[in-house]
Amino acid sequence: MKYFILFGPPGAGKGTQAAAMADRYGLCHISTGELLRAEIAAGTELGLKAKSLIESGALVPDEVVEGMIESKFESTKGVEGFLLDGFPRTTAQAVALDGILARRSAEVTSLISIMIPDELIKERIRHRAVIEGRADDTKDEVIENRIRTYHDKTEPLAEFYKKAGKYNEIDGTGSIEEVSGRIFGLMDNL
Repeated sequence: MKYFILFGPPGAGKGTQAAAMADRYGLCHISTGELLRAEIAAGTELGLKAKSLIESGALVPDEVVEGMIESKFESTKGVEGFLLDGFPRTTAQAVALDGILARRSAEVTSLISIMIPDELIKERIRHRAVIEGRADDTKDEVIENRIRTYHDKTEPLAEFYKKAGKYNEIDGTGSIEEVSGRIFGLMDNL
């Protein structure tokens, strides 16, 4: 069983690339954003709490996300592995993921980082807001907070996986097909 982490700033194209990656390699794509949006749509207690945090650009508490991820690992059958999108986002979450995987006698296969410059992040998030009707992606202050949160809290995670020898970076600029080609070229060798 392989466990891939899809990494990069908001708007890097993780969601777009994840579908092709999951299809090509028989992976279950676990998007924490989609899991949380499903909770919000269902109006659950978790969903209501998550909604207020997401709308302000903040992160949902670790234990909530970790529980959702572990549950998904346990309930999913008939796949070659998992593709995590949006988790882990912090070193503490990476350590927790290592613990979850150790209980399954497994470990992270690779972190694949799709990197783009901040100005392209802003452009892509605004475009996504229009296409997907995501109100949380329309306010400049929320977009700025997401970028700042990524740089301050999430980007340091790259060092954790570099030290573990599991970090791989992909240039996320260019067409969807160009980025997919770079990702597949990497994954074919993992």
